[in-house]
Amino acid sequence: MSYAVVIPARMKSTRLPDKPLADIGGLPMVVRVARQAAQSGADTVCVACDDARILQACEAAGVRALLTRADHPSGSDRLAEACGLLGLADDTIVVNVQGDEPLIDPSLIDAVAGSLATRPEVPMSTAAHPIHDAADFANPNVVKVVLDAAGHALYFSRSPLPFWRDGGLPPQPPQEAPALRHIGIYAYRAGFLRAFPQLPPSPLERIESLEQLRVLWHGHRIAVHVTGRAPGTGVDTPEDLARVRAQF
Repeated sequence: MSYAVVIPARMKSTRLPDKPLADIGGLPMVVRVARQAAQSGADTVCVACDDARILQACEAAGVRALLTRADHPSGSDRLAEACGLLGLADDTIVVNVQGDEPLIDPSLIDAVAGSLATRPEVPMSTAAHPIHDAADFANPNVVKVVLDAAGHALYFSRSPLPFWRDGGLPPQPPQEAPALRHIGIYAYRAGFLRAFPQLPPSPLERIESLEQLRVLWHGHRIAVHVTGRAPGTGVDTPEDLARVRAQF
């Protein structure tokens, strides 16, 4: 299987300014992410950034990086530009590894790419893991996903999903079919990734604030790899950063 990893990184963050350059064990966070991704089976690992300081930090650490436009509204838009800059063919599999996941499991990257490689009719794949905690099930910051029999996403939501009618209130994770927490890692075919920014946003996307709903709205399928293990801690806040630093 041949695929590329592209890591979108932007300097502006409301909760953690200059997040890509946050020091973790003596290295910028985005470099930590790239080094984790390099342990996967990817042929290419590249950071797509919006600031020359990120570019310089990557190059100083021997990490390949590209400078992209600063006005992209989302990470997928930045990846679309990076695909063009890298000259990737339309059928190339591109895995979007978030730039704030310094503990990303390389085997998860391989699995998400593999889900796409084995489904030539599907343009996109992602991952999920079972939810066992009622607080996570009810938490709107924990995105849920439900699947069809073939392992394709039916819907993503911030609401408890599927809702267990006989589970009582507050909502409880269903027992017959475990609820699934969406993991924010995506694989795309490069041709679809280039076309994605041209798809009109959907009403559901705006309501839930979930970009992947645009894909389902326009009739495309998303394959979902289900793993039994929750991913490592991502970094959204100073508290997250402190927890990750402690592990280094």
